[in-house]
Amino acid sequence: MKQIDERLRDHYAELTPQEQRVADFIFASIDDLMSYNSAELARLSGVSKATVSRLFKRLGYPSYRDMRDEMRTLRQSGMPLTDSRDAVQGNTLLSRHYKQEMANLTQWINQIDGVQFGALIAALSQARQVRLLGFRNSYPVALHLRQQLIQVRTGVMMMPQPGQTLAEELVDLTVQDVVIFVAFRRRPRMAKAVLTQLQTMGVPVLLICEPQAQTLIPLATWHLAAPLDSVSAFDSYSSAMSLANLLSNALLHEMLTSGRQRIHQISDLYNDLDELEQR
Repeated sequence: MKQIDERLRDHYAELTPQEQRVADFIFASIDDLMSYNSAELARLSGVSKATVSRLFKRLGYPSYRDMRDEMRTLRQSGMPLTDSRDAVQGNTLLSRHYKQEMANLTQWINQIDGVQFGALIAALSQARQVRLLGFRNSYPVALHLRQQLIQVRTGVMMMPQPGQTLAEELVDLTVQDVVIFVAFRRRPRMAKAVLTQLQTMGVPVLLICEPQAQTLIPLATWHLAAPLDSVSAFDSYSSAMSLANLLSNALLHEMLTSGRQRIHQISDLYNDLDELEQR
């Protein structure tokens, strides 16, 4: 018999955005779930009580109470309420951090459309050049992604260059290029203007943002949303870095022959220039 967290993982992609909010809260708070009634779960998740009811019926429970009864029976039998992959238990800051990170990863992975993702990777492999853009907290993610992509293909650059403005960088872009704009929240006001200008120029754009950036998403050719939710004051960028890793690996698999050759060439240059410590 599948437990509540397993059922949620199995059905996550089919859930409505409101139901996913409940699921994300449950992933982060499963140890405390038995202590909430349906009204409290709705309030804590920021949804209606009807949404909670629909969710549990979709998961195969006649009612929310039936789910709590099942959890109570499992606990009384000595069975853990989370599966063996949940290595950190309890209600400590460490365990809550772990569960929130897992919920973030689950959310963005389940929301990826395979067909659209395939089209994006094909575009990255065929583009004349790839330009990356990111400001403030988005800059480290963009810089890391550039460092990975340049291992696989040529023509991958950050813009603008230090101390410069964007106009000189944008003027030469065409429909043959791809811009990756990492634009997480507390972004500059100019983000929308930049996306609008790129759309006007016909330049394909991958927007990497948080799920709540709904006003920016229509301005991009593709978008990938990575949650930044955290148990405390500071946003978490681990899901964004995981997304960067996925993009880099997917592009390498798309360009396997030339990508491997480029990696070997770069490795040879490391040795020739004695740039890195030998492992």
